Amino acid sequence: MDTTKTTDAPPPTSQPSANPQKRVNRGATRPGDRVFLGLSRGSGILLLMIMAAIAVFLTYRASLAISKDHGNFLTTFEWNTNLVPPSFGIAVLAFGTVVSSVIAMVLAVPVAVAIALFLTHYAPRRMSGPVAYVIDLLAAVPSIVYGLWGALILVPHLNGLFGWLDEYLGWTGIFSWQGGAPRSMLTVGILLAIMILPIITNVSREVFRQVPQMHEEAALALGATRWEVIRMSVLPFGRSGVISASMLGLGRALGETMAVATVLSPTFDIQTSLLDPGGGTFAQNIASKFGEATQDGRDALIASGLVLFVITLLVNGAARAIIARRKEYSGANA
Repeated sequence: MDTTKTTDAPPPTSQPSANPQKRVNRGATRPGDRVFLGLSRGSGILLLMIMAAIAVFLTYRASLAISKDHGNFLTTFEWNTNLVPPSFGIAVLAFGTVVSSVIAMVLAVPVAVAIALFLTHYAPRRMSGPVAYVIDLLAAVPSIVYGLWGALILVPHLNGLFGWLDEYLGWTGIFSWQGGAPRSMLTVGILLAIMILPIITNVSREVFRQVPQMHEEAALALGATRWEVIRMSVLPFGRSGVISASMLGLGRALGETMAVATVLSPTFDIQTSLLDPGGGTFAQNIASKFGEATQDGRDALIASGLVLFVITLLVNGAARAIIARRKEYSGANA
């Protein structure tokens, strides 16, 4: 009897394709994929063409206005396009736009991030849902409604705050108050902060929800407290998302029109105090002067719009540069 053990040959296994890329490319040649690729590529090209057309239009009309400007477009503290020749400048508008937006960001971003963390990691589910719904509704409120609320409710109730700031911080000069209606850059910044708060909160909340559960569980397993979990796992992961949310809010603050025009007492001078009435922004000046402007005046307003366009592009470019430096914190690499 033959006692030699025979071993069965292992079943043949399917060999992977020698060129996986060829298999991927073969799937990408389906009609639906080709249509989707063409639509996506065409949408991107169309967007670039629209942006280029806007830039060309603004540049052309701005060049016509600047060529007739009797003053210095960058440093003149005046906006009088009815003179012959006209004299106008954007110094006050640029200062007011930047200052009001910075105030809004300083006030809104910490509060928005705190609300987003509370809704995602502290509040019970029965509470977080209704609160998030209310915040979503705030993002849909029209600008003119915010402006009316600011003029009728916010401005009359800021006297106490302005008086307190003048009493304790007036020695700095930045918070000195001479009395009068509180229709100043600080008022505009507070109103803009309220307007951009829902945008930053909603985006940050969705980013914090995408944090991998294993990251938080690993931190808890090491004995971390809830705040340490947020500090070591949630905030580093969501940093890029928070920056993106802040830039969305900043974009609305830079271009806000009717709300600013409703609560601000515009003048073409730069106040050293944030509490004194005066100043202006690009969007507010365009909205208030466009209807009665002559052809030269409209070209001048378009020139100021070009500056706002460039500022917005620079802000978005800076945000993308910051996010690109922190790719290790993006959700795609988690």
